[in-house]
Amino acid sequence: MPVAGPRRLPLLGNLPAFGRDPLAFLERLRDEFGDVVTWSLGPMKIMSLTHPEHIAELLGSNEGHFENLDAGWAFKQLVGNSIMRSQGAGWRRKRSLVQPSVRPSQVRRYATTMVDCAVALADRWQEGTQIDVLREMDQLSQRIVVRNLFGNDVGDRAHALRDAMSVAGREIGAELRGIGLFLPPWVRTPARRRLLNAVATVDTEIGQLIHARQASGEAGDSGEDLLGRLLAARDEEGRPLTAAEVRDEAVTLWAAGHETTATALTWTWYLLSASPHARRKLAAELDRVLDGRRPAYADYEHLTWTQQIVKEALRLYPPAWIIPPRVAREGATLGASRIPAGTTLWCSPWATHRDARWFSNPTAFRPERWDTHAQRSAPPHAWFPFGGGHRACLGARFALVEATLVIATLAQRFHVDIAPGKVVPTVGLQLHPSTTLRATLRARPPARLTEE
Repeated sequence: MPVAGPRRLPLLGNLPAFGRDPLAFLERLRDEFGDVVTWSLGPMKIMSLTHPEHIAELLGSNEGHFENLDAGWAFKQLVGNSIMRSQGAGWRRKRSLVQPSVRPSQVRRYATTMVDCAVALADRWQEGTQIDVLREMDQLSQRIVVRNLFGNDVGDRAHALRDAMSVAGREIGAELRGIGLFLPPWVRTPARRRLLNAVATVDTEIGQLIHARQASGEAGDSGEDLLGRLLAARDEEGRPLTAAEVRDEAVTLWAAGHETTATALTWTWYLLSASPHARRKLAAELDRVLDGRRPAYADYEHLTWTQQIVKEALRLYPPAWIIPPRVAREGATLGASRIPAGTTLWCSPWATHRDARWFSNPTAFRPERWDTHAQRSAPPHAWFPFGGGHRACLGARFALVEATLVIATLAQRFHVDIAPGKVVPTVGLQLHPSTTLRATLRARPPARLTEE
């Protein structure tokens, strides 16, 4: 399958250009070379896909044609052999054990905690105060995931876990865009030593929580939190997850439910602050739907404009800027073309979400794109912040409900005013703002019930 692509350097391939600015590099591939582009990261041969049809085909393909890429030494140290890295029968077993914990019926239970934590934050906020938006959203999402995962705030242990997970995420992101991705496992750079120290803290703290829960005998029937459900889960043969497997899934749920949501919420506030029209419509919807009371899970389906705001923020700034890559096996095809075995296939929500073929004026913040009554022009998989196919993110519903209810709870009482100006995203494990987003809190005046 002859495919065009940029010129490559000996040994390094396109690593220098990618490392300088991964997002601009991926957009350049799309704009200059088309929907299917070949390039390389060092010795790794890569094929990037940006057309929704190709993305849908890849994400929906079976394991006989493509397998998940083992995404680096650093990532493996953190998530172990969790569902994110498992293959074949092992993956199917773990998915069957983990999925019931994040079904819509369970998300309904978790929603109360989401709102409780957001209300507690709003109670601490004061008119005229300046905040670091990412820090506030990071602490809020951490509190939500800790309480839903472990059943309480676990005191100082939560701070130790948060700090360790932050270090781990930073080092994983650095490895994914640098030469560290190709270093053998035995090489111990300063970055890898920092990562190992952080993972050791994660192992110790979560291991103690698992042991305490098992020793208390509360792992089974009561299991209202995620940890309890993981410990109580049994496969078709009646086997539970081992302690190591529970640790790996708990860490994965923490990472997926904490930093990803914090990042999405931060970008949402950034976009809302620069859009008075969207903010007025949000205030009107909150007054109409909630009438001054705190939101609940039952309100989620009625907060349609709030949902549209969240979806549009995820389009413009998808926290997962790259979907876990797949590797072609012998005989793999894409469309009618054969893919050489060993080729790594990439899909980037950033590149596809900002394609003018699917979204007019693609860099503009326009939540009305997602109005269910409007004419849809974007095809399936033009928007895929949670991946797709049988390996789509299990926590997608949890994340969308959390973001919607948190925005609704806080926006009922405050405007988050960020100083005007363009903020450039920076690539790590998540898509973070490159600079600190400082905002002034303004008590929200009553909204007019007419939408302009």
